[in-house]
Parts: sequence; C-alpha cells; structure tokens
Amino acid sequence: MHSPCPPHMLILSVLLTLVVGCAMNPYTNRLQLLLISEEEEINMGRRAWAESLSRNVTISHDPAQVDPVRRITQRIIEAAKQSKYAERAKAFEWDVNVIEADDIPNAWVLPGGKIAIYTGIFPIAKKESGLAAIIGHEVVHALARHGAERVSQRSVSSVGVSLASVFLGMNPAAGQLANLALAGGVLLPFSRSHESEADYIGLLLAARAGYDPEESIRVWRRMSHGSKGSRPEFLSTHPSHDTRIADLTEWMPEALAIYKQSQKAPDAALPPLRSR
Repeated sequence: MHSPCPPHMLILSVLLTLVVGCAMNPYTNRLQLLLISEEEEINMGRRAWAESLSRNVTISHDPAQVDPVRRITQRIIEAAKQSKYAERAKAFEWDVNVIEADDIPNAWVLPGGKIAIYTGIFPIAKKESGLAAIIGHEVVHALARHGAERVSQRSVSSVGVSLASVFLGMNPAAGQLANLALAGGVLLPFSRSHESEADYIGLLLAARAGYDPEESIRVWRRMSHGSKGSRPEFLSTHPSHDTRIADLTEWMPEALAIYKQSQKAPDAALPPLRSR
C-alpha cells in the first residue's frame, strides 16, 4: 500500500503544473491554464460532435436557412485565418450544420471547428450581421481554447480543495463551503472572462469579415429583452447584458476601424421561423 503524498509534494506538483501549463491569449494578454493538449481537446470536440448529431435532431437542408449560415461562417473563418489565431484556424476541420429547433435560441462551436446553429437564434440575430456577431463570439471560444481552459481550471481546483482539507482538517460540510467559495471566487469569474474575451475578439473577427460591428449591440439588446429572471452577475458564468453592451460600446471604435477597411458582406434578413 502506498503512503499518502506529503502536502509539500502536492503543492510542488500543483506549482509545476501551473508553470508548465500556462499560455497567454494573444489579444488580451490574459494568462491561461491549459493542462490538456490541443490534440486531446480536438478529439473531445469530435466525440461531442458525433454524439450531438446522433441525437434526435433535425438537420436543415433548406437553402433559405443554410445558405446565409454557411456564407457567414465562411467569412468568419477566413477572417480567423488572418487573425492572431491564423495557424489554429487553418488547422481546424471546420464543419457547420443548421439544426431545426425554432424553440432553441442557441449556437455553439466545438474544439476543432464544429459549428451548430439552431434556427431559434434567427429572431434574435434578425439579419446576417447579427448572426455574424453570434458566430464570431462562438468561434472565438474554440480558437481561444476556452473549453480546455475550463477543464484545466476544474482539475486544479479539485486539487486545491484537497490541499485545503489536508492543511485545515476540513470536515465534509467545510469542504462543501470551500467548493462554493472556489466557484464564486475562481471558476465563475474565469468563465465570465471567457465570455468577455469571446465578445471582444468575436467583434473584431466579424468586423474583419465585413459585418457591421454595431449590430452586435442591437443583438444583445434583443437578448436582454428576451431574457427574464437573469441571475445576478456575481453568480453567473456570463456577464450581465448591461455589462456586455457597455463593453461592446467601449470596444466599438477599434472594431469600426477594422470594418471600414474590410470588404463589406451581404446583410440580408434571416428567414422567419416556420412555426410563426
């Protein structure tokens, strides 16, 4: 039977992990903890993509729904290939599907470039520039490796709680309080920083792709009007709508300067939902 690892060895192990697993976001200069390789992360994305498509979902083949989504994603991807994430964007195996789900206002991008757009997001986006703001945001989550970062944070956090238990002799109730404090002080704020980072870089990508960045503010206003009973920001993994709009307004001059130099994209209205 092996003897327990001494506390000082646990601390050394954590510190070494933090040093070896750190990277820096090229846009915001924020340090990121990344303890899994890009290959592992992309494989996780592939598995999640296959699992998502194997569920009882209806993939749209309607040109009125699919064509604008593919047009927007292609322009966003080309902008990404000219960005500070160019190498990663070129290596991704991009794929996009439109999912017929008028009651689900959602969109997501998995590691490796697998994109899903639900038709329920169309009324919020309203037109192609609005959907470009949403897709740009989601694409950045994949390019910036936010998923890998969250996995890494949770891994280190669980070790941190174990260390606290060793040194403080915590009982189970105290351990639960430590987990709650950890979520409030570390995990949720990091998640909010991911969202803000995706807002900022996604705004720049959409502008480079030729979409009016000011539409992003109108999108978030519509999201704000459509959401009820939102949790307080300090207990949420997302910034409040007001915070997002204020941040986007602050970043707008930089995005508009990029937009003025870009080749302008079509900006047609998105198709109405079939159920309406």
